[in-house]
Amino acid sequence: MSFTAINPATGKQLLEIPGWDAQQLEAALAQTAQVTPQWAATPLAERCALMRKAAAILRQHTERFAATITQEMGKLIGDARAEVQKCASVCDFYADNGPTFLQDEIIASDAGSSYVAYLPLGTVLAVMPWNYPFWQVFRFAAPALVAGNTGVLKHASNVPGCALAIEEVFSLAGFPAGVFRSLMISASQVAKVITDKRVQAVTLTGSEPAGRKVAATAGEHLKKSVLELGGSDAFIVLEDADMEMTVKGAVTSRYLNSGQSCIAAKRFIVVDAVADEFVARFKVGVEKLQAGDPMLPATTFGPMAREDLRDELHKQVQDTVAAGAVAVTGCEPIRGPGAFYSASILDQVKPGMRAYHEELFGPVAIVIRARDAEDALRIANESEFGLGGSVWTRDVKRGEDLARRMQSGATFVNGYVKSDPRLPFGGTKRSGYGRELSHHGMHEFVNIKTIWIK
Repeated sequence: MSFTAINPATGKQLLEIPGWDAQQLEAALAQTAQVTPQWAATPLAERCALMRKAAAILRQHTERFAATITQEMGKLIGDARAEVQKCASVCDFYADNGPTFLQDEIIASDAGSSYVAYLPLGTVLAVMPWNYPFWQVFRFAAPALVAGNTGVLKHASNVPGCALAIEEVFSLAGFPAGVFRSLMISASQVAKVITDKRVQAVTLTGSEPAGRKVAATAGEHLKKSVLELGGSDAFIVLEDADMEMTVKGAVTSRYLNSGQSCIAAKRFIVVDAVADEFVARFKVGVEKLQAGDPMLPATTFGPMAREDLRDELHKQVQDTVAAGAVAVTGCEPIRGPGAFYSASILDQVKPGMRAYHEELFGPVAIVIRARDAEDALRIANESEFGLGGSVWTRDVKRGEDLARRMQSGATFVNGYVKSDPRLPFGGTKRSGYGRELSHHGMHEFVNIKTIWIK
């Protein structure tokens, strides 16, 4: 097999990279296994210094890396630059805070001395998606490598240039060869890598079916796993919400990255008292988005990553409209080259419709009307997903109460869901388990070891 990158804005092929055979995979795993003890024994200060160099490399080559992101998966060039810069910031964050997060924790007991040490596990396999092709990798790699682990990456097949560029970052920064490798392997080869004795853990960001397979294989072989899966984030609008701020947040949260984000607001649950006003204002904001070449600064709305993903999304929309939902705006592919789909709103979405129960991974917002705040929370919690959510209200105390009761890994009040290196990130229910970022994310892939001395 081979890995082919196709520009989703034009449909033209960018590059094709041959996939690895068994010998190439073995050579890469052997190289990483050989350097793993050496890297674990490298003083923490040296590991942090190298991570700071990785941050510098990212900043130095922002334009080149951002262009690769945009050309391979269609992200707006300004957003691609911001993604690379965010990766640099997470490298700096763990270089600065890793020593504190990994510091021995003294605990009084019946021993003369007892404490908890945070020690590396070994090699961690990362299975990562295309929608944030740099950020998803670095938010795993920065804490894992600073902690003394080595990492191997199985990236999405449509972003091979990004996979190789990330490996290049660590090489240019001076990390020893093998500390981080991009494996040019197919999805069918992932299980083999998980079961390999030289791999101690696995982390996946992706779809629920992929997560089930990875979790099953890791569980069978008793290996630690962290899963960040799909989301259908609720965006609750109460009757006292600041409507101008709320609509602005709604447009940004739903259509950023052409709606291809697990933490994008997807279900707009609006109380009846303001539903008509919200939909009218939301429509105006959505229709201002300008689709076009994502490399051009004036473009505010890019293509979806692949044509097959666009077609799958449109089928979900068609089925939902056929079941009685109202197409407020868009709800059609954009004619011409590329994988463009119009920025869309579906209103009057109700139980039994596909859009009510399924994740729409693209630029389609669904509006669900609720009687009041409690009904809105009930609807939000009915979902089998539980990644993030938000509540919009002028009554911050009431918003906080609803936020605490929303079944999700993160809930924001008067702000849309986003990831921040300082805060843990992850989901509940069918959105996965485990956490990334903050000290919680770093501690997912360490041996939390008790030391007891008489």
